[in-house]
Amino acid sequence: MSWTYDDFTKAVFNLTKIDLSSYKERQMKRRIDSLISRNNFRQYEEYYKALQTDKDLLEKFLNYITINVSEFYRNPGQWEVLREHIIPMLIEKHGKLKIWSAASSTGEEPYSVVMLLQEFFPLEDIKVIATDIDKEAIRKAKEGLYLEKSLQSLPREYISKFFTVEEELFRIDDRIKERVEFRHHDLLMDPYPNNCHLIICRNVMIYFTEEAKNKLYVKFGEALADDGVLFVGNTEQIIFPHKYKLKSIRTFFYKKM
Repeated sequence: MSWTYDDFTKAVFNLTKIDLSSYKERQMKRRIDSLISRNNFRQYEEYYKALQTDKDLLEKFLNYITINVSEFYRNPGQWEVLREHIIPMLIEKHGKLKIWSAASSTGEEPYSVVMLLQEFFPLEDIKVIATDIDKEAIRKAKEGLYLEKSLQSLPREYISKFFTVEEELFRIDDRIKERVEFRHHDLLMDPYPNNCHLIICRNVMIYFTEEAKNKLYVKFGEALADDGVLFVGNTEQIIFPHKYKLKSIRTFFYKKM
């Protein structure tokens, strides 16, 4: 009897500890079915057996199922709220800030945070923790090379100050790169950093089931320091934030109660 998608997700969890059942099934199943077909496999079991023995195939599979869509200063109006209201409020309350960019993809978000923070602190006083489940995305983030289109929302003064052009690519300044600590991290399985004054997790929760979202929001709330703030994506407003001991202070910004 051939495997079902559910059989495949359980086997993948045993192999990788990545819980595909916590992602919205229709979206993830469509991505995986497409990948299996492109690699000339016909069934889940056949593909899984190949993943067990072929490290390159497994790495490509893991890179593909983790969705990496990012850009600098994505939704710039929200970054202006962060710069004008949230960061000054947090500095007044806490002074030096501990910041975590969760699901940071290829680095655009944590690097954006550092560039913004240098308006408030000397660069040497800034540290941002950046985590992602995709090791290849982390490698690209550490390399720090970007296409021009990923910088289209970034303030012009940041581009001129912190990037150099190499052929058709933009390389971010080492002074910015040095302020970010990249770590491999699975939001569903791994312990969270604690006492964070600001957690940024944007445009990833939309891929999770409601049950998984509930668990993650609880864990984000626990990871925040008192009066810390969670910054979410523009399609990810939290409907009942009080369930997670959070309260809305601006659209897309939630403070720990």
